[in-house]
Order: sequence, then C-alpha cells, then structure tokens
Amino acid sequence: MKKSAVFFDRDDTLIKNVPYLGDPSLVTLMPEARESLEKLRNHQFKLFVVSNQSGVGRGYITQEQVHAVNQEMVKQLGSDFFTEIYSAFSAPGSLFDDGRKPNPKLVLEAADRYEIDLTRSYFIGDRLSDMQCARNAGCHAVLLLTGDYQDEKTEASAISDYIAHSLKEAIDWILSDVSRS
Repeated sequence: MKKSAVFFDRDDTLIKNVPYLGDPSLVTLMPEARESLEKLRNHQFKLFVVSNQSGVGRGYITQEQVHAVNQEMVKQLGSDFFTEIYSAFSAPGSLFDDGRKPNPKLVLEAADRYEIDLTRSYFIGDRLSDMQCARNAGCHAVLLLTGDYQDEKTEASAISDYIAHSLKEAIDWILSDVSRS
C-alpha cells in the first residue's frame, strides 16, 4: 500500500528565511517546528523537504553550504524527521532542469522512490511556487502566511487548499483533513 507524505519548503516554513543562507550558525527554527513534525511522524507520514536554493546557481553559496545548513536544521530539530531532503540549485531562468519549483520533478521522484500516494499527500510552503508545485504534483497545497512575498499571496491563496498562519495550524489542519477522509 502506498504511503502518505508531507513535503515542506525549507525557508520561512521550517526555518526562518535568511536570503542565500550558507552559514549554519544563522539557522533558526520556525516556532513549534519540532512538535509539528513529531505529530506527523506519529501519524505515519513520510516527511520530505523540497527547497529551491538558487544562491548556488547564482554563485552566492555552495552546495556544501546548503547541506551544512540542512544538517544544522536537522540537529536543532533534535531528530532526523526527513526521509530525504531535496534541493534544486539552479537560478531562475536557468536552462538546467534540476527540479526547481514549481516543477514537480523532485516531488515525483520522491513519490516514485518511496511509494508515495500523492493524492493523499500535502505540500506546505510560503510561496506561489510551492503551491504550484503541489498542484503540479497532485498534492494538497497548504499555504503558510509566514514569508514576505505579499505580491504572491493572492494568487497563491487562490490555488491552495488551506491557508495557515503557523506551521502548527497547518499540521493541525492536515491531521483533521486525514481524519475526515
């Protein structure tokens, strides 16, 4: 039987956004991140991170720095909640297709590799590209109003299944949605 999953954007979803973050000492978890992930794990969800890290493609940071930041996030969470962390390193407009959102390539790769039922899965993020990626992959789209992308909020809201003000609220909605199914 295929499993359900929750896919997360990283910046302004799991950790506070620092543009082109390459310094692990600047990682700060979003409020209640650990508790929210624990709830999902207790309900047998597979958890993934799918993050655009265009700072690599722009030459601002390296892939090694992105990995170091991801490892610090996992360390601060106190547990490796994630089945896998996927990053797209290309810059916007790049001809190299590494799965940069809204392209669902990385979500589809995870679904194939880990036998995920995307129709029973969710994508949580704070950007229009996250909501588009969710739709393109066939997941439920959960918009967090935690980022500074006000110019995207109207369009992102229109294609999301739920709009949350916090990660905890998003997780509570997912768990109630699953219980209604």
